[in-house]
Amino acid sequence: MQESLVFFDLETTGLGRDCEIVQLAAVSGGHFLNLYVVPRCRMERGASRVTGLRVRRQRLYLRRRLVPTNSLREVLVAFIAFLRMLGRPLVLGHNIRRFDCPLLARALDQLDLGVQFWSAVSGCVDTLPLARETLKDRGLQSFRQTDLVRELLGADYEAHDALEDVRALQALYGELRPSP
Repeated sequence: MQESLVFFDLETTGLGRDCEIVQLAAVSGGHFLNLYVVPRCRMERGASRVTGLRVRRQRLYLRRRLVPTNSLREVLVAFIAFLRMLGRPLVLGHNIRRFDCPLLARALDQLDLGVQFWSAVSGCVDTLPLARETLKDRGLQSFRQTDLVRELLGADYEAHDALEDVRALQALYGELRPSP
């Protein structure tokens, strides 16, 4: 039986250690999850600029459109349920080892959901080192996800929207074709 794969990404209030999750998206084949959170801390200007997300009066807007939000606990519980539905999948993301995973782990621990999460997955894989290894002989200048999608798939997409990022990563992973 082939292991299920779930591609996930976070958008956050910034790049620092204390930043918070604003958007969590995951995709597996045709199944997807895309949820938003109103952060407790202020969004950095640079983060708002690249994501299009802004907070006004405790409401979250994406490119000036109000988006429905949930509490961080509700988002993480929904993510765990999504993972369980797929039968302990392998979770993948681009550059997750240094950014997304530590941030996700901190949020899970703060809400006492870490055990539930880790029992719902078979493991995590960062596709950045995978891409570097798989494509080392291609002479690429950059291994940023947007650049890889452009180079390998000939496509541009709405980067820094977590749902678009995971959809693009799922397609990119299919192109990388790593051996089991």
